[in-house]
Amino acid sequence: MYAWIWRKLPFGLWGKVTGSLVLVATVGVLLWYVVFPWATPLLPFDDVQVGTAGTEQQDPNLVVPGDGAEVGPDEIPYDQHTNAPDPSASPR
Repeated sequence: MYAWIWRKLPFGLWGKVTGSLVLVATVGVLLWYVVFPWATPLLPFDDVQVGTAGTEQQDPNLVVPGDGAEVGPDEIPYDQHTNAPDPSASPR
C-alpha cells in the first residue's frame, strides 16, 4: 500500500516527500478532530470511581495522606478493598 502511494505521488523526490508529509498530517488531523472525539464516549477510560458511593461509611482506620501518619514509599495510602466489597448472600 505504501509503495503504491509513493508511486502515485507526483513531482519527483521532493514532491513525494512533501506529499507524504501532507498525507500524514491530514490523517493525523482527521483522527484527532473527527475519529477520536466520536469514539471517546464509547471507551471506558473515564469510568472511574472515587470515594464512597451512597450511604456507606468510610473506614475510620484508613490512612489518609496528610493526617500525620507515616506512609512508606512502597505502601498504598488507601484501602485497596473499598470498591470491591466481599460478596453477601442478601440481594440488593
